[in-house]
Amino acid sequence: MEAITALLQRVSSGKLVDPAPDAETRRLIFSAALRAADHANLRPWRFLTFEGDARKQLGNIFAESVAALDSTLSPAQSARYHKMPLRAPLLVLAIARAIEHPKVPLVEQTVATGAALQNMITAAYALGVGAYWRTGPMAYHSEVLRRLGLQENERLIGYLYLGTPSGKPKPLPELPVEDYFKAWDE
Repeated sequence: MEAITALLQRVSSGKLVDPAPDAETRRLIFSAALRAADHANLRPWRFLTFEGDARKQLGNIFAESVAALDSTLSPAQSARYHKMPLRAPLLVLAIARAIEHPKVPLVEQTVATGAALQNMITAAYALGVGAYWRTGPMAYHSEVLRRLGLQENERLIGYLYLGTPSGKPKPLPELPVEDYFKAWDE
């Protein structure tokens, strides 16, 4: 697939099933992350992958972390947290690492990590792999972050779900470029 086609036609795949991307496809997707725009080549990111039983362990972390702060959590709510990581055969957690640098503010490092995540989504689409990016409460829950080993200088940017697309992709909305881009006029 041509790059421009992937960029213009990419759509998130909300329903993902086995199999996960194979080793070579995964290597290509992960390599795309490392080509994201990155001021001063700081590589202000790291990634954690979860598949197989590791996804169940992540679900345990979610449910236990929420239960620790909410004693009224029902069994049904707990089960929902347990199932979250099972939505796809492979999860990639994108973590921004703040690195002190005189010319690169922390916000640029966070944005660079988001760009790395977007590169993975686009690469996955180009390779026929379904992908979607999620955040939500489990991306910001202090106990979840602690149990995942995030340091004080790190921030979870999102969960990338990867797998085989199931079902039809959502239709792409037509977005007129002129609605979003205007020449600046002083």
